[in-house]
Amino acid sequence: MENVLACIDASSYANSVCDLSAWAARRLGLPVELLHVVQRKDAVAARGDLSGAIGLGAKTELMEELVRLEEADARLQVERGRALLAAAEARLRESGVSNVRVLHRHGGIVETILEQETDARVVVIGKRGASHEFATDHIGSKIERVVRASSKPILIASRVAEEPRQIVFAYDASAAANRALERLVNSPLFAGLPVHLVMADSDNEAHRRSLDNAAAQLRAGHEVTTTLRKAKPEQLIGDIVAQTPGAMLMMGAYGHSPLRTLIVGSTTTAMIRTVRVPVLLVR
Repeated sequence: MENVLACIDASSYANSVCDLSAWAARRLGLPVELLHVVQRKDAVAARGDLSGAIGLGAKTELMEELVRLEEADARLQVERGRALLAAAEARLRESGVSNVRVLHRHGGIVETILEQETDARVVVIGKRGASHEFATDHIGSKIERVVRASSKPILIASRVAEEPRQIVFAYDASAAANRALERLVNSPLFAGLPVHLVMADSDNEAHRRSLDNAAAQLRAGHEVTTTLRKAKPEQLIGDIVAQTPGAMLMMGAYGHSPLRTLIVGSTTTAMIRTVRVPVLLVR
């Protein structure tokens, strides 16, 4: 059965993930699968094994103590995960979602999300995880890996997320952008929401035609505004997002290879990092 997959951790983004998941579930008429992943840790490796510098008997005692610490930490992580899931489930139900399934898993975060997304219409995840939530100039280390590997739209929650009332659609006529356009036209998730189509490129006949064609597809179900201007995409799109109350940014994601992104950078990553609103990415 299709669902909205909501991925939470102990960061302050968890509330926004729940609120956006509830919004999506209500508009799509779907249940929510609430996922928390406990990452497996090696307490010995994490603390550093310095026991080679001391006697054999002390080394054995130290190793046993580290194993006990690892077991205690694992139990703590499980209990913390249960508490997080219980609080998140309560928040979803208070937001009007009656059908919530709780998933508590052990393993790698990215791998587990990809395993669980099979039936998801959309995957909702926080911009940063608990270990990087205050690194304001960065995105979480798992975001790009999830987006590049996933076959589903990924909705990235900002720290504080209000219910989306308008869509700012960053359009560049790429294959990923056209797939995003198709979803924007057809999905009940966006039904009736005003759309601002933005193309950051030179104002010529070819670009104007692409933008007008995209706008024509949307006008049957949306109020549409268009902007075509030569500018850095992150600057132009960021300015329009900031000027749009209740905005959600939607765009095609990572149209280039990881190697090219490493060399010249990525507009996708720049937008996720700099805007303060939810971002929906379509590959």
